[in-house]
Amino acid sequence: MSEVKLTAETRTEFGKGAARRIRRDNKVPVVLYGHGSDPLHLTLPGHDLQLALRTPNVLISLDIDGKTNELAIPKAVQRDPLKGFLEHVDLQLVKRGEKVTVEIFVHTEGELAPGGNLLEHVLNALPVETEATHIPESVTVSVEGLEAGASILAKDIPLPSGTTLAVEEDTVVLQVLAAQAEETEGEAAGGEEAAEA
Repeated sequence: MSEVKLTAETRTEFGKGAARRIRRDNKVPVVLYGHGSDPLHLTLPGHDLQLALRTPNVLISLDIDGKTNELAIPKAVQRDPLKGFLEHVDLQLVKRGEKVTVEIFVHTEGELAPGGNLLEHVLNALPVETEATHIPESVTVSVEGLEAGASILAKDIPLPSGTTLAVEEDTVVLQVLAAQAEETEGEAAGGEEAAEA
């Protein structure tokens, strides 16, 4: 898991006007919270933060006003719906060795059984509990040879050492569906009627 160092400045202005000024300076308003402390309002460099957030569950090392260093993970990211730039980010304080609950992406490998079956991702991300400084970016599961009706449950997904499920073991993560089975039956019935006529 990667750790990104960013320089943060304490923010004293609040409200929409202040947020617009911060974004005009290519910075992003951020709130840092956790461990029972009062929320800390900060600004972070926009471009550097955007790059950092490309990594899922990135661990951010914050140098706050050159006085304190804190570790944090992103909890909520607000982007402009049209232009995609960062509007606001919530960060959660973490400590080395502390367990956190995060969602990690589920990737698949292999080919389904022949027959035009479809793979449905019931959960795109799997909730897990893991150490804050060792958050896996993703997990990979094989779907090789699975046929229609097959499911992969949370307990079937291999997790890295030190990572445990934060959902019920029998939660369906992936399932294999028969491709357009209803349409095929309907067309077949229509075809028989046409043949009888």
